[in-house]
Amino acid sequence: MELKWLLYVALLALGTFAIQAHDMDDDNDGDDVVDIEDDLDDGIEEVEESKPETSSPPPTPKVTYRAPVPTGEVYFVESFDKGTLDGWILSKAKKDDTDDEISKYDGKWEVQDMKDTKLPGDKGLVLVTRAKHHAISSKLSKPFVFDTKPLIIQYEVNFQNGIECGGAYVKLLSKTPELNLDQFHDKTPYTIMFGPDKCGEDYKLHFIFRHKNPKTGKYEEKHAKRPDADLKTYFTDKKTHLYTLVLNPDNSFEILVDQTVVNSGNLLNDMSPPVNPPREIEDPNDQKPEDWDERPKIPDPDAVKPDDWDEDAPAKIPDENAVKPEGWLDDEPEYVADPDAEKPEDWDEDMDGEWEAPQVANPKCESAPGCGTWQRPMIDNPNYKGKWKPPMIDNVNYQGIWKPRKIPNPDFFEDLEPFKMTPFSAVGLELWSMTSDIFFDNFIICTERAVADDWANDGWGLKKAADGAAEPGVVGQMMAAAEERPWLWVVYILTVALPVFLVVLFCCSGKKQPSAAEYKKTDAPQPDVMSEEKEEEKDKGDKEEEEEEETNEEKLGSKFWLGFLHVSTNFLQEEETVNRSPRNRKPRKD
Repeated sequence: MELKWLLYVALLALGTFAIQAHDMDDDNDGDDVVDIEDDLDDGIEEVEESKPETSSPPPTPKVTYRAPVPTGEVYFVESFDKGTLDGWILSKAKKDDTDDEISKYDGKWEVQDMKDTKLPGDKGLVLVTRAKHHAISSKLSKPFVFDTKPLIIQYEVNFQNGIECGGAYVKLLSKTPELNLDQFHDKTPYTIMFGPDKCGEDYKLHFIFRHKNPKTGKYEEKHAKRPDADLKTYFTDKKTHLYTLVLNPDNSFEILVDQTVVNSGNLLNDMSPPVNPPREIEDPNDQKPEDWDERPKIPDPDAVKPDDWDEDAPAKIPDENAVKPEGWLDDEPEYVADPDAEKPEDWDEDMDGEWEAPQVANPKCESAPGCGTWQRPMIDNPNYKGKWKPPMIDNVNYQGIWKPRKIPNPDFFEDLEPFKMTPFSAVGLELWSMTSDIFFDNFIICTERAVADDWANDGWGLKKAADGAAEPGVVGQMMAAAEERPWLWVVYILTVALPVFLVVLFCCSGKKQPSAAEYKKTDAPQPDVMSEEKEEEKDKGDKEEEEEEETNEEKLGSKFWLGFLHVSTNFLQEEETVNRSPRNRKPRKD
């Protein structure tokens, strides 16, 4: 038992040292305080110099980039890996109703590598400039006609500098005789608009389609409901995200980010305003009758004001039981002229009037309960009833809230196949952004989900794998953390050694009972049968107490071990957060 407690005390002392060292490290982040790890590093430099060089950790596995290749029929693909804008047309248009200085679509586009890329050779389209209008477009290999096959549009976006205010959505430009990509602007007809958009704290993922009214021939924008998912991370984490829109001939749709559904619905039920207008509308020429009574309650016409109802009684009255406090100074004003004030030298009584000293609190009132004329405090008047009003009763003539009658909607139509939209023949980006360096890549428009998934795996999936390979594993993070903070080795050693200590402790300790052979070696009398039974009962009780004590010790040891494990885990989480953000540290002395 003494050995157990000695080991517990030793382990507790080491654990306390480790936790205190960790707390000291958290408290010493300032520039004027020396970090504890710097002290430890200085202390072990001499030892490290005498040690032979250890083998460097294995290099991070590299992911080799290969340009994605479509595995099926496509209407449009673009990976920009040729390094040029071949096939893309820059707009030369101007925006209407805008000042000439900012009306031009003169924003700059370039094909570049992504910043901090893990895949050399992987290029994309970059919106380079900020606070300008940008427009660029490209023709499809053939127009897309909405018939019996789904529509799938998919592309990647990376807000390399975050995003302050701007969009990264695409427009599928309607096939019309007037379509001129050289003059692509905000009024150019489109069939679908899809993609992320953000301004302020409003994070959006647009899906808008233009629906043609079969009766009037006019187009109206239909907006999908807002997704329930939190979209903020996709705009702020500076990672490449994959945006996918799937439209099916049965009018269902799905919106995915990174191959996870964030919004879904039906074109007939989940668009605003609805595709189909109501069958009936309120008659605009209907008028409410003059005698229509909409009052559910009315004052009781038979009610009479009581004779003792005094409408003139005040709500507050002086408290007749109040007594003026002793020492009240009736003849002293609350404020007096400041005796130390002096008239300014430049005071002109003809221009400024007669000078008067400013008022200050009367010093004589500081030690008194009050100064000036004493007045009784006001209290609620128990006889106050206010203005009398007759009670309200149900209105027997109540007819309800009037509404105009319904009439057939003269503009009613029913389009049960809104999926059959206007064909489109080009894809375009028409954007305004207050943030530069928005990265676009790997556009694809097709009809087969498998083709889109293969394209995503060969493009976005490769980026994701490269980012994952560049991030150190848990063991690597622990080793790197211990190199910067050597005191963490204490935590690691305790975490590993503590279970071994506990196993040895509980397996090798225990009370050893004397055997019959030991009695033979001495002259001590052996117990008789009755004594043996009593001894067995006593030994049984001692054994139960010992087992209970060992169980408590095991629980205590387990809690102690879990505590150290918790400290180590918390630190690694903090370390990962710190490693992702710049940290001011005092440079180590050479």
